[in-house]
Amino acid sequence: MKNKLLGTGEEGYNPLRKFRVIMQGLRYSASDFSVLHKFMISVVILIPVVIYNGALDASIIVLATVFMLSAEMFNTSIEAICDFIHPEYHDKIGIIKDIAAAATGLAIFAWLLVLVVEIVEVVGHM
Repeated sequence: MKNKLLGTGEEGYNPLRKFRVIMQGLRYSASDFSVLHKFMISVVILIPVVIYNGALDASIIVLATVFMLSAEMFNTSIEAICDFIHPEYHDKIGIIKDIAAAATGLAIFAWLLVLVVEIVEVVGHM
C-alpha cells in the first residue's frame, strides 16, 4: 500500500496482503517465549472464568490480555528500532528503552490485576 505521508510503497490496497502481514507479525511475536507464556496463562485462566463467571468477565480478560500483548509488541519494536539505529550504548537510547519498558510494565500490572480479581471470583464460586 502506498504511504500517504512519504509517497513510498505500491499503489492499491490489498486486504489479503494486510492480513498476511498481521499474521507474520503475530508469528514473530509468538516466537518470543515471554509473550507466548503470558498468552497461555490468560487462556488457562479464561476457561474457568467462562464456566463460572460468564461472558463479561471473559471479555475483560481478553481485553486486558490484548492490551498487555500489544504493549509487549510495541516495546519489542521500539527496542529493535533503537538497537538498529544505534547498536552501541547511548544514554538517550537507554531512556527511550526504559520508557517503553515502563509502559509495558504498567500494562502487565493491569493484566495481572484483572487476572487476580477473576481468579478470586472463580475460587469464590467453587
